[in-house]
Amino acid sequence: MAAVWTIAAALIVLLGLVLSGLVLFTARTARRIEQAVPPLGRFIEVDGARLHYLDRGAGQPLLLIHGLTGQMRHFTHSLLEPLERDYRVVIVDRPGSGYSTRPPGASAALADQACTIARFAKALGLEQPLVIGHSLGGAIALLLALNHPEQVGGLALVAPATHVQERAPAVFRALAIRSPLLRRIVAWTVATPLAIRNARAGLDAAFGPQSVPPDFATKGGGLLALRPHAFIAASSDLMAAIDDLPAMPARYGSLNLPVGVLFGTQDRLLDPAAHGAALVAKVPGVDLELIEGGGHMIPICSAERCVRFIARMAQRATAGAKLGSVT
Repeated sequence: MAAVWTIAAALIVLLGLVLSGLVLFTARTARRIEQAVPPLGRFIEVDGARLHYLDRGAGQPLLLIHGLTGQMRHFTHSLLEPLERDYRVVIVDRPGSGYSTRPPGASAALADQACTIARFAKALGLEQPLVIGHSLGGAIALLLALNHPEQVGGLALVAPATHVQERAPAVFRALAIRSPLLRRIVAWTVATPLAIRNARAGLDAAFGPQSVPPDFATKGGGLLALRPHAFIAASSDLMAAIDDLPAMPARYGSLNLPVGVLFGTQDRLLDPAAHGAALVAKVPGVDLELIEGGGHMIPICSAERCVRFIARMAQRATAGAKLGSVT
């Protein structure tokens, strides 16, 4: 019996050493990533969150909202430079993502995120911007327009999540954790090493069939997704999307503003028919544009098409605002 207890104690000690090693590896990796990929912009306090944002250029305002596991560098990589020549471009890390914080215990509900972004836009003096939402950012952009219509001039949705899927894409299934405690334990132990091991498969799913730019890890911020805080935020966001998306389509018919959708025909994360064409069927006058052979990360891989799409929707938003002032 004594031998059994000795073995059990040894196993507990070994487990403790392994877990401690994983925590130290995760913390060290996060520090090195943040040294290699530092914040790009400024910070502002909104609803208890410290939001990281960029505000560049002048002219008609654009507000860009990134997707799941993302951050502002998904837009700054290829879109910021051409857009800031003609527009005031505001890009924000959503609460908990990138270098933005989410207060302890704060809700990740999509409507709550939209509310925080609405207050953020108001604090920056953005008057009815064209809101560009990519992926999950598209769902939040839709809720921004549905719940705060006076603050949105139009929607330019890029590969948006608009409807619930029966199953999350395989690359995101490890994020499907309900328990906040378990989510933190996973984030600080196995999430980072597993993400490093599976990085190629994840990038192929997000970018394919298009190629991953060689500078995506740093210029595109890809490394930032390996940090434990990014895992916690992404897991919270995924569960919020699963809970909140089912009720949203019934409200789409009430949208009364210019809406455009841009999708890659070969998107491996979100089906263009289920999320693009399905939205068109519910909202009269939606522009749907398809990029033949495009994947999910078209803001990086098909930047010129995205810029032209955004410019066209910006013109529609301007025309809609003028028509509204006349009537």
